Amino acid sequence: MYDVEELNDRLIDLAFAEDIGEGDHTTLCCIPPEAMGQQRLIIKERGVLAGMRVAKEVFHRFDAELEVDCILEDGALVVPGDVALVARGRVRSLLQTERLMLNIVQRMSGIATTTRRYVDCLQGTKTRVLDTRKTTPGMRLMEKEAVKIGGGVNHRIGLFDMILLKDNHVDFAGGIEAALDRCLAYKAEKGLTLRVEIEVRSLDELARVLSHGGADRVMFDNFTVDMTRRAVEMVAGRLETESSGGITIDTIRDYAECGVDFVSVGALTHSVKGLDMSFKAF
Repeated sequence: MYDVEELNDRLIDLAFAEDIGEGDHTTLCCIPPEAMGQQRLIIKERGVLAGMRVAKEVFHRFDAELEVDCILEDGALVVPGDVALVARGRVRSLLQTERLMLNIVQRMSGIATTTRRYVDCLQGTKTRVLDTRKTTPGMRLMEKEAVKIGGGVNHRIGLFDMILLKDNHVDFAGGIEAALDRCLAYKAEKGLTLRVEIEVRSLDELARVLSHGGADRVMFDNFTVDMTRRAVEMVAGRLETESSGGITIDTIRDYAECGVDFVSVGALTHSVKGLDMSFKAF
């Protein structure tokens, strides 16, 4: 398993290198090095706040002497006019960190807000909302953290912490049974205890999975609501169940009421709108 803090630090360093390059000439030309000031993060849209922890890392990674006061915490429900944090210190440092901080906090808050909308649709059911690997390259850990802040559940982080036999794996391996056989043999050879999930595209494929065994969870790919209800009845609690593919905010409850354990939603991260906010001097 990799080091989460190290990956976040590397991403922040790369983002600063991308943005500042050889130097922020705009700031350097007009702000004296000794100038001190303060800015506050002002919320401009209703939603769920996320990214306060990362915001602190951004500021302190660039200038350890910046003082950061998080007035609101991750998970807070915010409305226009709320002040989420105040940062004080060298003006040059504040100006050079503001865009990266805003990019991260706005995106994380947008993800948390979107996730909360899906989660709210499932009140009263046992179904939980899962994220996917459809994340911004380099920002996966931050985006999955935002999903959790919004009330969702993380699926696998990457290709290393769970085995998910999808349609292409099954087809290339030669079918359901061959894919599961090879998977179980590989786990035994490598001494792995990873959980195994397999995607099915029909009730026939589901029946073959149930007959063969070897999986911990089964994913119903692009099933209709009626097919999902029948599939859950076939599984009868023997495996965890997950619905995936084309499920929207308008249809997610219909799938949940079929009794699935999870619904995975790529839209939590792949096309989300950032929450509107600004970072202003005062």
